[in-house]
Amino acid sequence: MAYIAPIHRPTSIRHALKAHLFSGDEESLVIGKANRLEIWRISDGTLSQVHSQPVNGTISVLQRLRPKDYPTDILFVGTERFEYFTLAWNSETQQLEAIDDTLKDPGELHMRNAESQDKCIVDPSGRYLALHLWQGVLTILRLGTRKNTILKLDWMAQPRLSELFIKSSSFLYTETGHPKIALLYKTRSDSEELKLATYRLTADDRHTEASRFEIKDRETDLDIADSGSSLLIPVRKVEEVVKRHNFRNVDAAKAHVGGLIIVGETRLLYIDEVTKSKVESLLDRANIFVAWAEYDPTHYFLADDYGTMHLLTILTDTTGVVVTGMDVSVIGRTSRPSDMLYFGDGLLFVASHYGDSQLFHVDLIKKDVRDMMTLVQSLPNIGPILDFAVMDMGNRENNSALGNEYSSGQARIVTGSGVWRDGTLRSVRSGVGLEDIGELADLEDTRGLFSIRSHAASKTDTLIASFSTETRVFQFDSEGGAEELESFLGMDLGIQTLVARNLPTGNLLQVTTASVSLIDIESGVVVSSWRPAGHSSIIAASANDRWVLLSVEGTGLVSLSLGQDLTLAKQKDIGDKDQIACLHVAPQLPSVGVVGFWNSGTVSIVDLETLDPVHGESLRKTPDDASIPRDLALVQILPPSVSGPTLFVALEDGNVVTFKIGQDLTLSGTKSVVLGTTQARFHLLPHPNGVYSIFATTEHPSLIYGSEGRIVYSAVTAEDATFVCPFDSEAFPDSVVLSTKSQIKISQIDTTRRTHTHSLPMHEMVRRLAYSPTEKVFGLGCIQRRLIDGEEVIQSSFKLVDDVIFDKVGKEFLISTPSYTELVEAVIRAELPDSYGNPSERFIVGTSYLPDPDRGTTENVRGRILVFGIDSDREPYLVLSHQLKGACRCLAVMDGKIVAALTKTVVVSMYEETSTTTAQLTKLASYRPSTYPVDLAVHGNMIAVADLMKSVSLVEYVTPEGESPRLVETARHYQAAWGTAVSHIDGESWLEADSRGNLMVLMRNPAGVTLEDRRRLQITSEMNLGEQVNRIRKITVETSPNASIIPRAFLGTVEGSIYMFGTIAPHAQDLLLRFQAKLATVIKSAGGIEFNSYRAFRNEEREGEAPDRFLDGEMLERFLDIDDETQAQICHGLGPSVEDMRNIVEELRRMH
Repeated sequence: MAYIAPIHRPTSIRHALKAHLFSGDEESLVIGKANRLEIWRISDGTLSQVHSQPVNGTISVLQRLRPKDYPTDILFVGTERFEYFTLAWNSETQQLEAIDDTLKDPGELHMRNAESQDKCIVDPSGRYLALHLWQGVLTILRLGTRKNTILKLDWMAQPRLSELFIKSSSFLYTETGHPKIALLYKTRSDSEELKLATYRLTADDRHTEASRFEIKDRETDLDIADSGSSLLIPVRKVEEVVKRHNFRNVDAAKAHVGGLIIVGETRLLYIDEVTKSKVESLLDRANIFVAWAEYDPTHYFLADDYGTMHLLTILTDTTGVVVTGMDVSVIGRTSRPSDMLYFGDGLLFVASHYGDSQLFHVDLIKKDVRDMMTLVQSLPNIGPILDFAVMDMGNRENNSALGNEYSSGQARIVTGSGVWRDGTLRSVRSGVGLEDIGELADLEDTRGLFSIRSHAASKTDTLIASFSTETRVFQFDSEGGAEELESFLGMDLGIQTLVARNLPTGNLLQVTTASVSLIDIESGVVVSSWRPAGHSSIIAASANDRWVLLSVEGTGLVSLSLGQDLTLAKQKDIGDKDQIACLHVAPQLPSVGVVGFWNSGTVSIVDLETLDPVHGESLRKTPDDASIPRDLALVQILPPSVSGPTLFVALEDGNVVTFKIGQDLTLSGTKSVVLGTTQARFHLLPHPNGVYSIFATTEHPSLIYGSEGRIVYSAVTAEDATFVCPFDSEAFPDSVVLSTKSQIKISQIDTTRRTHTHSLPMHEMVRRLAYSPTEKVFGLGCIQRRLIDGEEVIQSSFKLVDDVIFDKVGKEFLISTPSYTELVEAVIRAELPDSYGNPSERFIVGTSYLPDPDRGTTENVRGRILVFGIDSDREPYLVLSHQLKGACRCLAVMDGKIVAALTKTVVVSMYEETSTTTAQLTKLASYRPSTYPVDLAVHGNMIAVADLMKSVSLVEYVTPEGESPRLVETARHYQAAWGTAVSHIDGESWLEADSRGNLMVLMRNPAGVTLEDRRRLQITSEMNLGEQVNRIRKITVETSPNASIIPRAFLGTVEGSIYMFGTIAPHAQDLLLRFQAKLATVIKSAGGIEFNSYRAFRNEEREGEAPDRFLDGEMLERFLDIDDETQAQICHGLGPSVEDMRNIVEELRRMH
């Protein structure tokens, strides 16, 4: 049994429109992402999400309708399974609600799908729809006109079309009020001949009968010279001062504004809707235009395939109505759009499937083209995910086969996202949110923050901010107002403060670089003080309720007793042998301190009464290791019933080392986690239950806390944080004060885990990537596409990116061959023997050739295998270049041997290095798949080959005694499936994804009774994900013995989703299956589409009735969002109580 849940929801936007959903005056943005509808409100020139709603189906059509005499718009939504419904906004429930029953397209099984994606167009009145779903068929729907039917959508007709191969279609603006439709089509699929035809949509003036769309009904029948034309832009009519006359000889008529623009690759053609007069304008250079949006009737935004934004201007004479020509000019750069919307007030929204969606402010009056478009807001998109790798931040030393769970924050998923110029490298990590609730002041270079209580205050009311030459005090009232105080309780404010805290005795402790003071809070009198001898400075300080530990000049260690009014308990001189790098006093262990040393790289636990070391540990594993401790924290991070205190040591290189502390203060259980490239600074946040969390500030801040018996490192949305302190005041309960380089603000931590992404723009497509834990780099296979003097130039390269600083290192290696365009197809890393037989880290790259007919071709060479090493300067160098007779589509490593999937063959080769820069490949065995291999997965000596059309076959590498090695097919999945990815899961189970968005768990039965049983891969679980999976990465994580789900793999999709796949423990299978079945009958989605039909397997050969032995984690988690009464209804008869089921679902949610 299988389980799948999203850890990152789809971010790619294929559908976007503007609609008046809330009121007739307010225009909103509606977005369709895979199986989710989102509504965004525009306010103050920015977008904010106000609603998100799942749909039981992959959205293929999204349009708005305006019923007659109705105050708002309604939405028309269609899914890939040809199910359609309308939605309207309910202001009382604040939900999108279905208006009518779901409509099913009455298409016939023998109909051929339209060559393009499903398309829906709506006439300017908003009451007629035309759907292109089937080749040669137009589906027409309309809204009712009577008062009781204005919201009802009826099928009108499905006329046959003689235009089979439609490239584009659009309704036209007409003067008569009769809806007209224009079709841009090819006469044959293999022909470049392009034509334009226009028809009336209805045959009668009452619009009750649809047109028959016969050739004789065409109002326009025109040959289009530019065969690359693909866009139709309807042009609204402008107000004319002098009404034009009707012409008998239309050839002499001038074209007026109000018609149709046909956008081609080399020219623009304008056609007057009334007189059919034409105006043609040539483009300065050829281009491929993909999207448009209207600015006004004579200006249109026009975006091309390369991310360049143009302004199309209709040129007119002095009257402003007679068209004389058209002009196209560049005004900026954007992501490659899938749709564009202009909202007025200079706001242009670019929806993108290929990169981030963007909101621009446009000012066409600007003279400088570079100032015309200003980016206002970006909606991040990690789709399409072409490839990804899993980096275990908590296991970078590669000393364990078990990784950390994604939800622990220690597993980072790095994706190759975007297409062409929108290509990026994205880091995806589990984290928590930080919501800013107030800004205190614009203050630079804060050196410390401390929160205290003034006299008689029940909660924190004072913030002390320390700077290099002064200390400033801010006091808050119960309403949240803040006032800066010139003096406070006799504190020394003319110097940097290292520690300030309240004590149980009612005193205030202040440690500065010059002295230590105890101050009575009520009177403000200094009770006692201590100063180092001479003019020595206090470098570092830490304190708890009983002790103060000081570092004087970095060589002296001083312990002061707070219970005896700063009596000197012990002073120790370290001498010239070492220096104190950091120190810490444990808040919960009364007399325990920790000291870190520079030269020796050690940490010691000391007794604060005597400063004698109790236990110590060296942080350096080798003589060349230069690890230096820079900050320390010894706290109870997990409940005492689960574990003892934990010591955290922040090293200079960005690693954090943890030790378990025993009752006798011994150190054990060492683990290392990388948080950044520079030292982390620890800030303790106490909790009422006696445990602490730690806010670690570095270039990638993290919140460290305990959850479910483990330590979690969650990313935090505060990239610029420098210091943090708790601030539980009356006006801001359970808050923190956070400083950056330029300001101090008050925030609240939302402990709900969510995904956090960090982007590295590459401006080229990251086709493949692999991670090397040894070299601590990602190897990227990139493809760059540029337009140079009207010619498209493709260049592949291999480059490295550091795993922590997340930036390029070394020089890129250009991959090119004379007479060929060479494309990167596969990148993997492997540990292979070097020329001395020692294991060395290598990156293996597979390529394919696109022959150039102008420079000849060679039939025998179709690709290469390249092997790269990494030198001491972290630059790639070529070890092997091996030519192939077929394109190398994918690669894998099996016990030191390289497995390559070529165009029609799978080959196993022996790799041998002959010197530091040369190597050779020797073919050992080969296997011919059914059609075309698209992915490989290796487990032991078994190779799973995902075929383009014939699903998966299992091939075993055997070495019979005295014979040559062979690849022998041992099992096969006999059903047809257009495979996209495959991975080993566990034992004899394999996971396959196909191009229709299906997931199948296939199992081999080696103990079958007959040969046929042993050779057949049986489907044990199947469901339709609704998104095409590009890559599956197997993971191995440690789970608790009673866990319901065991994570097995991550999946990356075209829509920008990342899913966690797992198997279900036997003890939970029956309960969870029955639970999902009951949920499916109770929880409804928009449009009322059944869950079972949505998630049922579906391809060209068969269609299931429901998901088979497959759990949808997203559906299970919706149990937590429904009311108590419905929860009780679902749990009735299951066995466990409602509370037990809530706990089970919460446990599932915490996994991601």
